[in-house]
Amino acid sequence: MSVDTTFPTAIPAAQAELARRIARFTPADGVHDTAVPALKLIRASTPTTCTPSVYEPRLCIVAQGSKIALLGGETYHYDPLHYLVVSVTLPMVGQVVQATPEEPYLCLRLDVDPDLLGQLILDTGSAAPASLDRGLYSARAHPQLLDAVLRLMRLLDAPADLPVLAPLALREIFYRVLIGELGHRLRDLATADHRSHRIARAVHLLRQRYLSPLSIDSLASEVHMSTSSLHRQFKSVTTMSPLQFQKQLRLHEARRLMLVEGLEATSAAHRVGYESPSQFNREYKRLFGAPPRSEVERIRATVA
Repeated sequence: MSVDTTFPTAIPAAQAELARRIARFTPADGVHDTAVPALKLIRASTPTTCTPSVYEPRLCIVAQGSKIALLGGETYHYDPLHYLVVSVTLPMVGQVVQATPEEPYLCLRLDVDPDLLGQLILDTGSAAPASLDRGLYSARAHPQLLDAVLRLMRLLDAPADLPVLAPLALREIFYRVLIGELGHRLRDLATADHRSHRIARAVHLLRQRYLSPLSIDSLASEVHMSTSSLHRQFKSVTTMSPLQFQKQLRLHEARRLMLVEGLEATSAAHRVGYESPSQFNREYKRLFGAPPRSEVERIRATVA
């Protein structure tokens, strides 16, 4: 993606400082916790393969390198001029596409706090457009947003100030996103009488009950929608039907059981509700690109 030369000169300076600060707190590749529970820092020294995973609601701001997210055949780019917002839980594919040991991919990730969003919406008092959009989008990073992010990162060097000032910095960061060019996508998902909020509720219920048999009629009733509207609008936000969404959640959980708990493929398949091992193997390979055993062995060899 080419650099937009119309951006203010403050952008490169803020980007450089943000990269330095993330690098200081990420001595190795991977995801690193910080003293701010909602804040994670990510480093990758080489490009990665396409990796399916479940993205929880979050804001991702890249300081160096670039990454793509793939959802339902659509590609979303995020690099130092663009940030990514995931407004509902989504199973999708991510890939770091630009990273070297000398200039690693460096990213800041903030978990979305629904209570904070709700309070900001009440305080701003602005209405969301009547739209139903994807639960994932990327937008241009502007100086005011980067400035708020930098103030949060600087607080990591001032632990005594964190309890008082970190909530203020977080509030400003999400305020800047909400008033940005695509902020309505977060706003309508947090607004109780909006259609997107009902889809977000349906996603939450599926996330909680993904091991249970799915009744579309019951799910539609719980979120106060007709079955046909739920199908249509759920796919508009997630690119998947509720059944496809549940299936992907099950496959991701089976993968976790094999990687973290050491279960064999047959046991993991049974644990997440598959009665047919052959069906599990087919659907696992379709999502992750390889049969369960070989895909898990490949990941273990990579991190060994």
